[in-house]
Amino acid sequence: MYIAIEGIDTAGKSTQLDILKNKYEKAVFTKEPGGTNLGKDLREMVLSARAKSKVAEMFIFLADRAEHFEEIVKANKNKMIISDRSFVSGVAYAKDFPLEMVLNLNAIALDNTYPDKIIMLELSEKELSARLSSKVNDGIESRGIPYLLEIQARMKSVIEGLKLSYLIVDASLPINEIEMKIEEFINE
Repeated sequence: MYIAIEGIDTAGKSTQLDILKNKYEKAVFTKEPGGTNLGKDLREMVLSARAKSKVAEMFIFLADRAEHFEEIVKANKNKMIISDRSFVSGVAYAKDFPLEMVLNLNAIALDNTYPDKIIMLELSEKELSARLSSKVNDGIESRGIPYLLEIQARMKSVIEGLKLSYLIVDASLPINEIEMKIEEFINE
């Protein structure tokens, strides 16, 4: 099974992934961007906001996704794979481009292979504001709350529109409550 954990920065993905690592010790844990050697370099490019062109940023994500699919997803197709982000984030962050075009480019990068289950942690504007104010923001987070909320809305729209199996969880719930919802969804 291929599972993706989605959500904008500070939504609690890392916390839930740490919990899942303890529960599913034999699973392959990965992330996009940055789950491969090439991906680590590409992730640094994205987080440091080195690409000034939106087209370049989108293709950096696509290059990472294609490499990630080949090295991680395809190579471990008989194992449980749990990924911190997936193509959903790539499509959401490429918000300046037509959705159909971005979906088609991602289908090429993924050889039309999508997660079996997608879990999205969703934040309210108030909760996002509180979480961002308590940390140093990276290049993406520095784009501001309206930008991140727009990305979150696009993530949700992509997930709901593709008719994949998904769960959307209020990220402001207690950690253990989120954990239980995720575990139920994975095991159903």
